[in-house]
Amino acid sequence: MAGLRIDSVAADSIAGKFDVTAGDRLLAVNGHLLRDLIDYSYYTASEYELLLEIEKPDGELWELEVERQSSESLGLTFAAPAPARCANNCLFCFVHQLPKGLRKPLYVKDEDYRLSFLNGNYVTLANLKPSALHRIIEQRLSPLYISVHATNPVLREHLLGKPGIPPILEQLQKLAAVGITMHTQIVLCPGLNDGIELQRTVTELAALYPAVQSLAIVPLGLTAHRSNLPKLTPVDAEYAREFISCWQPQAELLRRTLRQPFLFLADEFYLKADVPFPPIKEYGDFPQIENGVGMVPLFMKEAAKVLRGVRQIGSFRATVVTGVSSLGIVSVFLSQLSDRSGVDIVSLAVENRLFGPRVTVSGLIPGNDIIAALAGHETGACLFVPDVMLKEGEGVFLDDVSLDELERRVNCPVIVFDSTPAGFHSALRLCGKKLKQKKGNPVRIPPL
Repeated sequence: MAGLRIDSVAADSIAGKFDVTAGDRLLAVNGHLLRDLIDYSYYTASEYELLLEIEKPDGELWELEVERQSSESLGLTFAAPAPARCANNCLFCFVHQLPKGLRKPLYVKDEDYRLSFLNGNYVTLANLKPSALHRIIEQRLSPLYISVHATNPVLREHLLGKPGIPPILEQLQKLAAVGITMHTQIVLCPGLNDGIELQRTVTELAALYPAVQSLAIVPLGLTAHRSNLPKLTPVDAEYAREFISCWQPQAELLRRTLRQPFLFLADEFYLKADVPFPPIKEYGDFPQIENGVGMVPLFMKEAAKVLRGVRQIGSFRATVVTGVSSLGIVSVFLSQLSDRSGVDIVSLAVENRLFGPRVTVSGLIPGNDIIAALAGHETGACLFVPDVMLKEGEGVFLDDVSLDELERRVNCPVIVFDSTPAGFHSALRLCGKKLKQKKGNPVRIPPL
């Protein structure tokens, strides 16, 4: 359907004063037909006089001449675009390894340059049409987040499971030539794109700096549900130690050469290897933090700051659930916080039964596995759950267990907290305050 369906109109906004309402469709701006949110942002970005073409639900067409001040919003919000589906068949695709019975959206593979620009989603560009490349260049859609995996064309086709794809290096060079900023990643598959091939990929991407601003290397994720899928070698502790000993010095060399941190190793390598993280200055402005790079060093820095300001909270017991890989870091902070606050804080690592023991991150823990881990455990006054375990805005886990169901089945108040040291400290103080108000009586504490 043409145009963009308007989801809501802000009160007292420009659009509201023109009687634009939710359910209307914005068809065009200054004669430009709108395909998606990017067109809307592009054609309204710097214009002070706008001609809006609106279609009402009954089919009536309106033309609105709008004058506004610099950067004044029209007050319109739209639904996010439905993502373009991925046509790749990557050897390491996590979606292919999901068990049955999860929410349907989890099985959708997206490969959409628009979501790369809007949300920071990684795309391979393997399915990018010439018209889309032209649009990226024309509308200066920057930055983009690009999954490279290997610059060797033959190897890349093997990794992506798709023949005849455009050579990624040529695509990146075209984008670099017009000033598009790119952040890149390599999903590392031992025995496939490491060794000499990894050296080639890193060297060729670094040659495109500063257009290619950063490169993250992340280990492949393997679940227990890989039946009828290619056999892949996991990154274990020994491999991680050897990999860090080789590539951390090369990351430091690139930082000195480029005068900026460029190559980053995912936190998971250091957690698996159980070796110290690089100094926090090596992460620059954390360009790859959403990719699991630098989260732990930043956590430790923030934890030290929080601990300096902790005061007594109360005398009660509380349990915090976490992933297996982050237990060591989290438990050190919680132990120190317990000493300073007076609260008996217990950290409980939840083994991932749904995806298998190789999946150890907090963000992939289902509700039923939390319930299983708590069997026979004295939870205390409150159970604390980090927000990364829940679907944003819906309060449900990957397996559709809701917070209400979790609370009912563990028979304990549940508090969801922002997954930072300050976020947990704030939630703990709230718990202590509520318990004091109830004078020790059972109390339901709503999620933050």
